[in-house]
Amino acid sequence: MNEEQRKAGTIDVLAQRDSKEEKDYSKYFNFEHVYQPPSLKDAKKRGKEAVQYNRDFQIDEKYRGMGKGRTFLIKTYGCQMNAHDTEVMAGILTALGYTPTEDVNTADVILLNTCAIRENAENKVFGEIGNLKHIKQERPDCLIGVCGCMSQEESVVNKILKSYQNVDMIFGTHNIHRLPQILEEAYLSKAMVVEVWSKEGDVIENLPKVRQGRIKAWVNIMYGCDKFCTYCIVPFTRGKERSRRPEDIIEEVRDLARQGYQEITLLGQNVNSYGKDLEDIEYGLGDLMADISKIDIPRVRFTTSHPWDFTDRMIEVIAEGGNIVPHIHLPVQSGNDQVLKIMGRKYTRENYLDLVARIKAAMPDVALTTDIIVGYPNETEEQFEETLSLYEEVGFEHAYTYLYSQRDGTPAAKMKDNVPTEVKKERLQRLNRLVGEYSSRALKAYEGETVRVLCEGASKKDDEVLAGYTEKNKLVNFRAPKSVIGKIVDVKIVEAKQYSLNGEFIGVSEPMMVTV
Repeated sequence: MNEEQRKAGTIDVLAQRDSKEEKDYSKYFNFEHVYQPPSLKDAKKRGKEAVQYNRDFQIDEKYRGMGKGRTFLIKTYGCQMNAHDTEVMAGILTALGYTPTEDVNTADVILLNTCAIRENAENKVFGEIGNLKHIKQERPDCLIGVCGCMSQEESVVNKILKSYQNVDMIFGTHNIHRLPQILEEAYLSKAMVVEVWSKEGDVIENLPKVRQGRIKAWVNIMYGCDKFCTYCIVPFTRGKERSRRPEDIIEEVRDLARQGYQEITLLGQNVNSYGKDLEDIEYGLGDLMADISKIDIPRVRFTTSHPWDFTDRMIEVIAEGGNIVPHIHLPVQSGNDQVLKIMGRKYTRENYLDLVARIKAAMPDVALTTDIIVGYPNETEEQFEETLSLYEEVGFEHAYTYLYSQRDGTPAAKMKDNVPTEVKKERLQRLNRLVGEYSSRALKAYEGETVRVLCEGASKKDDEVLAGYTEKNKLVNFRAPKSVIGKIVDVKIVEAKQYSLNGEFIGVSEPMMVTV
């Protein structure tokens, strides 16, 4: 590792594996390399240095045959951003000559693309690493890697170094583009390769991707988050907000349209703040969606959306219709001002309800969904009931609900987790009953109506039944020829269930005309 890399925050470690109990890790590293664990302190810094924008990424030709005759398997945990990262890693591995496999017992490279948002997600990953120990014993040449958000956490890397000697490599969210070099080191070394960057990541364009399917696609528009909600580790694992240039995003969407994709989702940890870091132009998410609405692709979604950054310009563009779907996922997390304050959400209940009112005034038929955390430190029964009342006042059509999970390194981790587990679970049950009631009510209104459904394939429960989603993200099951998979079809709804709809196939929908 050269001095420039060190100053940039690169962690490049070859860890010797001859001592599981040693706590002073520096004692069993090659002296040629410097041991430096992922630094939460460094990750919390928001430096003023300019983000590097690399449009010229190419895989060095010397790595092209690395994967010939070898297979890979990537297990993905967590959010859509992780799914998108998996597509990039699959693209790089394919370019290196590897072929994908679903068989963990024969894969030559196994990558666990991890999530750090909740403790349960981390426990699943550690369990899976343990399950892979027999793979390493039976096939020592198999490479096992841990990547994603967990690998950016100091405590996680130290735990792997101490207790999971079957792991060959650890790399972070900022340096996926260096996967060829990381693999090369892992093949040449008998030691664990760790390369994690605590510095802010750059924006790397032209990365190869192997997308999951040919119907829907993720389009990343920005990286990182600057909101620092007190419960969330993501700003430390993903870094500060960095926006892609609009021309690169628009060209990617145009290319997907040419390939016949029917739906795209604009991705970011907080897509609503897109463009704030672009110093040479005034251009936000509303402007980007307005430009994308002119591209001949039937459906455009966006996630995740922070209420604080939801602008009137965005409302205006979504209300114009076209290919921007009338479904907005708008996480509220709590309906009580004091809880919102200690969560660091930067808005009040009144702010949120005012935003909802403006959205509904422009789009009376909009579908609103949300995220809610139950049992935050110090949450009282009265405060929880305010969350229930807000849910009823807004009339959400669905919600993703969670018990509060303490994450090491977040401000909330210093708070006393003083809501008893049984109280948290009881509140979650009450909330979920309300969610179910409102979901049933919203779906009941569809009975007898004809809706447009993007058919994605067979139902998970019955191979003879097809399934897909409406513009408002409602799951519809129906019987039809398999030739309609990948197309938008008209379906008459005959039965509403609590979380899905059953319908009768009518025919393929007329294509929506969009001016390119």
